[in-house]
This record gives sequence, structure tokens and C-alpha cells, in this order.
Amino acid sequence: MPIIVHLDVMLAKRKMKSNELAEKMGITTANLSILKTGKAKAIRFSTLDSICRELDCQP
Repeated sequence: MPIIVHLDVMLAKRKMKSNELAEKMGITTANLSILKTGKAKAIRFSTLDSICRELDCQP
């Protein structure tokens, strides 16, 4: 079963821009873009935790 990434939807719901989230998380906008487009092969649990904490959501 593939993993579906809805990061763009969550950013829109939170009225937050990608670069703002990347800055809060301490990662580059390029790396966040890879996650957002679903092109990432893997994600660290710490990165996933940081995304969920900033967007107040769950995986």
C-alpha cells in the first residue's frame, strides 16, 4: 500500500507557506519540496514528528 502525502493540503488548511514550515523545522525548502511532492524515498521519524508538531496533525 503506497504512502500518500497530503502536505500541500495541510499547509493550505493552516494557511502556511512551504518556506515558512521549512524555516520552522530547520530544513531546506528543497528538501521540504521533495517531501511535499511525494518523491522522497524515506523520511526520518524526527522529521515526520517535526512536521506533525508544526502543522498540529498526525501521520
